[in-house]
Amino acid sequence: MRITVDLPHAGVSHPRPTVARVRKLVWTSVLALAGFLTVAALQLVVVVVPVMLVLTTLPGSAAARIGVPVCTATVGVMAYATWRALHHRRPEPVGIPVSRQDAPDLWAVLDAAAVAAGTRAPDRLTIVADAVARVVERTHLLGVIGGRRDFYLGLPLLQAWDIKHLRAVAAHELAHYSPRLGRLAPLAWRGRAAIARVAPRISRRNPAGPLLRTYATFYRRVDAPFSRAQELQADRIAAEFAGPAAAAAVLRDLPALDAVHRVFHAEYLGPGFQAGHVPDDIFGGFLRVLSARAEDVAILRAREPAPPSTWDTHPARQERLAALASSAPPAPVSPAPAEDLAAVAAGASTASSVAVADRAPEESATGPAPDSLPPADSPPPADSRAPADSRAPRRERSAPALTLVPDLPGLGKVLQQVAYPPQGRTRVGWDEFFGAARTVEMQREADAALTTLSRAAGSPVTTPADVLDLAADGRLHKIAEQVFPDLPPDKTTGRTVELVTLLLALAALRSGAARWRHSWTGTAELVAVDGSHLDLGGLAALAVDPATVDTARERLTALDIDVATAPSADLPPARPEVVGGVVNLVVDGSRTDVLIVDTGLVLVPGLPRTQNGSAKSRLARVAAEDPAQRSLQTRFVAYADVVNATQLKRRSWTLDLRDGGTLSVRSALDSDELPGGWSALDNAVDFLSRTR
Repeated sequence: MRITVDLPHAGVSHPRPTVARVRKLVWTSVLALAGFLTVAALQLVVVVVPVMLVLTTLPGSAAARIGVPVCTATVGVMAYATWRALHHRRPEPVGIPVSRQDAPDLWAVLDAAAVAAGTRAPDRLTIVADAVARVVERTHLLGVIGGRRDFYLGLPLLQAWDIKHLRAVAAHELAHYSPRLGRLAPLAWRGRAAIARVAPRISRRNPAGPLLRTYATFYRRVDAPFSRAQELQADRIAAEFAGPAAAAAVLRDLPALDAVHRVFHAEYLGPGFQAGHVPDDIFGGFLRVLSARAEDVAILRAREPAPPSTWDTHPARQERLAALASSAPPAPVSPAPAEDLAAVAAGASTASSVAVADRAPEESATGPAPDSLPPADSPPPADSRAPADSRAPRRERSAPALTLVPDLPGLGKVLQQVAYPPQGRTRVGWDEFFGAARTVEMQREADAALTTLSRAAGSPVTTPADVLDLAADGRLHKIAEQVFPDLPPDKTTGRTVELVTLLLALAALRSGAARWRHSWTGTAELVAVDGSHLDLGGLAALAVDPATVDTARERLTALDIDVATAPSADLPPARPEVVGGVVNLVVDGSRTDVLIVDTGLVLVPGLPRTQNGSAKSRLARVAAEDPAQRSLQTRFVAYADVVNATQLKRRSWTLDLRDGGTLSVRSALDSDELPGGWSALDNAVDFLSRTR
């Protein structure tokens, strides 16, 4: 029986090009690449020729005296601008190199994939923390000269996939350098990768930039047919090497795995990191999320991926699946049920040691298999296998890919140290990590609310007991009306109840009368120490009413909740979340780098203009440092201390501070941003101008 793939709503498929057509496309791509280098050289000629023509009209002595410095200046400036446009420092992904002696079986897969693709094997294998698999060749002269070939493989893929998946993705990535489409096909691919890397980063202020960017757009259009043919050829090589079922499964599973990994960072890892903690086994936690959220994984698998970026060479997924189905050789269908990413992860969990709540501290989530996955009060579904995908051909499950690495637990621990350095954070278990993250987040909200109440009341309000005193005096409602002047009375009361509920929850945690019940699939719940329901919302409704506040106090005492306890000074402060950064701004007349965080602006003294090239990298390092241990003298301007924000003109602002001072911020000619910096600064000023 021939393996087929059902493709509802598939777009128009392109006919498979002939060999002669593909070879013509290869030559077209290579010639367009040569044209890029020619355009870069012609820019220098265009600068030199007018200068030389002018010099020919001058007397010999004057021409020699003027010509040398003029030519040096003009050609030198354009040459440097062209070099800056075409030269981009390649960031080295953070990871752990794995030698052939460390993982011979994994290297054997890569060697076999290289043989199948007809190209040389990678020179180096590096295990990284992201859910990626890619080959990067360190080329020169826009890919014309090849170099060292590195294979970057994400540890999450080793955890979640079987060996067939890994064989398919390795063959596809190495097949980009396959000569099957012509002797010059690897050169065409290297050139495309090099131009895709440098073209989007050409500065708008670079005098050599406009023509190079224009030609890059032309090159992309000319190269697109060959790039598409090369990607489809890489899919076919992957299908030949690992099987069409595995090749098709990777097309669905890799975007889903990447999406789950981003959710893991945003929802599970990020809050605790901001709270000043780091879990003892990050990669084990990701595997537990992958196993527990099987239904979400199945939904992500079926969802179409986001549209490709401008320089992405991959055709649409449905087109690639259709091409795999049409080129698949006849093969019997396995009677085994369809296997999806969640099912593979469940198998990997059994073989890979997901940690349980009561495991020994030294055990890793990538060590020996436990009896169960999640803690007792947050079990995953009994059957972690997602519903079968009717579009995917059935296939037999192979061994988990993690078996290819002899010491995966040790590798995971070392990788965590370099990919997620503690930088002053406290290393804790996942249960404590979740609890600390939620508690610190709540405390930050409570601190902001109590500061607002203190200003409105005209006296310090620091504990829940102070708030209950205001309620007993009848002043709490009046203060709430000042804080929320535009809300109707019922909405104002609701906001007040929410605030008191938050304060009582923190008091219960500090008193040891409550704990967090965590779940890998849903929201954490605050419960009593014995696990019973804790109705703090009802107590808060009683506490805000002067007639029933004494009743609320009695019930809180019965529950052993001390509302007079202030937050412990030993708790680490929450790390503000960095949302952007801009270097070389002018703040109150001084060169200053600015980090935009979720609670304010961090002002860092700027570098001299002679060190301008290091400004962005230095600000990135400052952003990653522990705020309490920063080596630089910085100034923090909290949003709460800003009473008004005015935009004077584009990228020029004035902030009025609560202490009566002002802060002027404007851009300079050499101002530049970290990713999202200008947008973050605009949003921050817009927020301040709307809420003040």
